[in-house]
Amino acid sequence: MRSRWWPLVAICLGSFMLLLDVTIVTVAIPDMAADLHASFADLQWVLDVYALVLAALLLGAGSAVDYVAGLALFALGSLACGLAPTAGVLITARGLQGIGGALMFATTTAMLNATYSGRDRGVAFGIWGAVNGAGSALGPLIGGLLTEHAGWRWIFLVNLPITVVTIVLTLVVCAETRRPGVRLDVAGVLGFTVFAGALTYGLIRAGDHGWSAPGTWLFLVLAVLALAVFLSIERRAEFPSLDLRLFRSGSFTATITAGLLLMASAFAILAFTSVWLQGVLGLSPIAAGVALLPLAGCAFLVSALAGRVVQGISPRWTVGGGMVLIGVGGWLQALIGPNSSASALLPGLAVVGLGCGLAIPALTSAAMSAAPPQLGGMVAGALNTSRQLGYALGVAVLGLVFRATVETHLSDPSLVGAVVAGQAPRTRAVGEAIVAGLNIGYLVAGAAGVLGGLLVLWLVRPATAPDTSQPTSTASRATTTTPPITTSPAPTHN
Repeated sequence: MRSRWWPLVAICLGSFMLLLDVTIVTVAIPDMAADLHASFADLQWVLDVYALVLAALLLGAGSAVDYVAGLALFALGSLACGLAPTAGVLITARGLQGIGGALMFATTTAMLNATYSGRDRGVAFGIWGAVNGAGSALGPLIGGLLTEHAGWRWIFLVNLPITVVTIVLTLVVCAETRRPGVRLDVAGVLGFTVFAGALTYGLIRAGDHGWSAPGTWLFLVLAVLALAVFLSIERRAEFPSLDLRLFRSGSFTATITAGLLLMASAFAILAFTSVWLQGVLGLSPIAAGVALLPLAGCAFLVSALAGRVVQGISPRWTVGGGMVLIGVGGWLQALIGPNSSASALLPGLAVVGLGCGLAIPALTSAAMSAAPPQLGGMVAGALNTSRQLGYALGVAVLGLVFRATVETHLSDPSLVGAVVAGQAPRTRAVGEAIVAGLNIGYLVAGAAGVLGGLLVLWLVRPATAPDTSQPTSTASRATTTTPPITTSPAPTHN
């Protein structure tokens, strides 16, 4: 390898770990539940808190962002996850991982732009995008391998040696490790964090205590108030995290909504699918990871083969059509029955993968085309935030649906925790309850995908960017949010 590509290696190693840890937990959930005696709500938070922290910090990441600092925090969080004695400690450690991941994630585009130019920049971003996709796609398989042969704690501890190598390599070969020239919208980030956290907590608590419980309503009301405060802050802020005038464009609004619904419809259900694969069918963690690979494989194949073919096609059709396919794939998965094997998921997972392969690469260009070029960094942050928030809310909502359905089919609702931990008796009644819960979840996920597709087909047009003319100080902030994004695709998350 020529020396100029070593910075790319350092950046790709960090990105690979970051995105791997979004999906690597999927097939380890039953082992975690059994080992830590975790409740269903605890496990939802293990999945959600990482994505929520990423979502909140990516929206307003500022001048404090530093790649090496992010790597160090990510390693510390990974160590704490691997040693966690209780579910509460694990959830907290996953949050720390998310902070480190956000610092890394928000810096990589600037580092690549500062390091490469011309044709090399295009090559670098192409390789980086492929590595991002590989990280997310290989998560369930690598998680299965580590969980089965070394234990679930090693899905986190394996990050430590890789992080040490990445930090050393970064310090040696990377001249730029910070994202410079950005003002941090502290009030906006806090408002958004309270909104996203309270909404997710309220939804998860509804599954534990019901919709009528005072705590449930308290957090849902808090979410509404926090959202109102966030919007008020962004309207008045000199350096906003999100220029609300962008939403004057129907194309921008539809694209951001599609990013949220895509993650909720395509990926949030996978953790509950793993419960069926391991708890009912008795598959090993590795076999469960392999059973979920058709989604990633088809997404990769379509992205690679269709990249040039669809390049001149409007995102209205690629994103909209891809979202509809994701929805249809969800509905196809809802055809599993009590006597089904893992192969029954194959058609649905494949169709979801086809949809992801079409929609995800085009999401960024669709969002960028609806905004002024100087707001490219802000748009990229909003899109990545919507994806992470979509995953977190998807886990919360689909977990609520799954749990409620399973409880109605079991004579003893307290068995839900044992079901998730794979410790419930493998009776026909338990199997039918889990299948029923999954099928309702697939139907809801499919509806979200189709809704997102129809919204994109309706609203996305070749449109001029909305008027976001603003005072010099705000325009200056927007221009320096990131280097030119139009030449660098935002990280795909699939």
